[in-house]
Amino acid sequence: MAAGQASADGHFHPEGKPASRFTVELRNGVKKALPFEDVRDFEENERGLIAVPPFKQIMADAGHVAWDMESYSFLLQGKDFDSINPSLQRQAILNMAYGLYEVLPGRIYQVRGFDLANITFIKGDTGWIVFDPATAAETARAALKFVNEKLGERPVVAVVYSHSHMDHFGGVHGVVDEADVRSGKVKIIAPEGFLHEAISENVFAGTAMARRGRVQYGLLLARSEHGHVDQSIGKNVANGNTGLIAPTVDITEDFQELTVDGVRMVFQNTPDTEAPASMNTWFPDWKAFWAAEVVTGTIHNIYTLRGAPVRNSLNWSKQINAAIHNFQGVEVLFASHSWPRWGNARILEVLRAQRDLYANMNNGALRLANMGVTVNEVHNVYRSPPSLQRQWAARSYHGSEAINSRAIINRFIGFWDGNPVNLEPLPQTESGRLYVEMMGGSARILAKGRELIDQGKYLHAGEILNRLVFAEPSNQAARNLLADAFEQLGYQRESPSLRNTYLNMAYELRSGMQEGVMQSSSSPDVIRAMATDQWLDFLGISVDSAKAEGMRFTINLVTPDNGEKFLIEMSNATLTNIKGFTAADADLTITLDRSELDRIMMGTSSFEALEREGKVRFAGDRRPLAQLAGTLTQFTPDFEVFPGTRNARPAPAPAKPFQVVLQPVTTFVD
Repeated sequence: MAAGQASADGHFHPEGKPASRFTVELRNGVKKALPFEDVRDFEENERGLIAVPPFKQIMADAGHVAWDMESYSFLLQGKDFDSINPSLQRQAILNMAYGLYEVLPGRIYQVRGFDLANITFIKGDTGWIVFDPATAAETARAALKFVNEKLGERPVVAVVYSHSHMDHFGGVHGVVDEADVRSGKVKIIAPEGFLHEAISENVFAGTAMARRGRVQYGLLLARSEHGHVDQSIGKNVANGNTGLIAPTVDITEDFQELTVDGVRMVFQNTPDTEAPASMNTWFPDWKAFWAAEVVTGTIHNIYTLRGAPVRNSLNWSKQINAAIHNFQGVEVLFASHSWPRWGNARILEVLRAQRDLYANMNNGALRLANMGVTVNEVHNVYRSPPSLQRQWAARSYHGSEAINSRAIINRFIGFWDGNPVNLEPLPQTESGRLYVEMMGGSARILAKGRELIDQGKYLHAGEILNRLVFAEPSNQAARNLLADAFEQLGYQRESPSLRNTYLNMAYELRSGMQEGVMQSSSSPDVIRAMATDQWLDFLGISVDSAKAEGMRFTINLVTPDNGEKFLIEMSNATLTNIKGFTAADADLTITLDRSELDRIMMGTSSFEALEREGKVRFAGDRRPLAQLAGTLTQFTPDFEVFPGTRNARPAPAPAKPFQVVLQPVTTFVD
């Protein structure tokens, strides 16, 4: 069965199971507990619809499907699915909005459902100001074309990036020509630190994030009631050409006013919330507040499962509070995801719900930590107040209360729970073998696992079957039984990230890793935007210390076209660098323009080829460069989570020495 396709019965795997009676009972309990009678979100979601496009798919320039809303049409059949948490099903239906919407008459418009993020078009005196041009050029281009067809052709005069995640800037080439940016015809506005953060999060742990992102986002799960249904802030991630044009205007103040094409805007810098570099925008003349991704239709990730630095929940709450009190009289709330809200009372209800839950998660988790509750227990203890649990804007779709509470404790006091046995845990394979031996062998564990699953105790079953899988990777019966437990846990979860993670791992346990067309962010734009010291830091991460043991050398790197210089040193099997320095007695000095170094970083050339072209000069001993190349690790995002899940497949094409292989776009969305 190909990735993204469901089996004949709609399941993502031929050995998949329907929802158990315990999962159905949980679903029925959720239906009774939550306020499904509150339909305001649906009314707001439909308000202002101007037109729906005649197409449901957007093709990538490379020939594959970049975006496919049709694949989620099963959600609009009016059915309640036992295999989907009813709260998640509600959110998934809301995210089926697809078309051009008017947010503020004559001024603010959004195209929704063309990508993970909304694309917002602000009508200025002469042209469009585009807020967050989505992930891919193809989807952004389709959105601009649709807007111009329905509202009249207008040039794009400015682009605003709200923050440093790819789904908010990757499609920029679909709405503007870079030459117009360089000439000053089009402004690119972004928060301070945007360029650095947009690159760095995808470099240092990019391969690990890519592997984990495929799991969290369910990119290769079939789209069906048993598989992928939603991504909480949108349907999924577009699979097209990503790019990046550097900002020309940086927002550096906490609150900074600019007038662009006759539109007055106050930018609110909100660093260390959803992204390290982030900002909201207030339109004082229209009483409209663009909340970027700081406020959407869900509580967000304090810790995202793909991997990222843990975010600051308390600061997030304070930034929302700052918006409430600085932008008084707000009448329109809209954002990079989800749908707008109108009316001051309704908007304050949503803002306070999210403000209060971010603060409550922070305060509640730390209160429990100070009472001795550990990072490995808090998710079973912390609960948000009932008044927040019954507000849809505070539900755990993109971010899970359970995961966020653990992340908050980890941010403040780390991963250790205080128990010395957890300071230096055994490798899971060794731990698994010990547990299997002490539990009397695999047959007894399998029997107990089946008993626990028959009782609906899926987490308990996972606890023991996980040990068996690590102890006996080839025990397919154990793998299948653990997959059955994961599958029911996935059906039960409200958060798509948790659902996708359980269902992906169920698939891998049964059949190994899936393959499919994955988005790549290794575009020339991204490489050019990478600072040279970021590349050198990445090389340091790539060095295998065992291969570098005994090496000692220094290399000067000089790039005349941008006036930079670096001292690179290998000592104690560790590669370090410092900007602005060179050594008079360096073993080797390399001089080349940064524009030529880009070609090496992208893998389109090599030092040897550039030397033949006369584009690089070497002075001194060339051996350190060859030594360094021999220590570098080539990363690929296909490592195992459970042993024995890597399928036989052709080895990926090897990267060239010194090439930075940036990983799929899911490494730095959300």
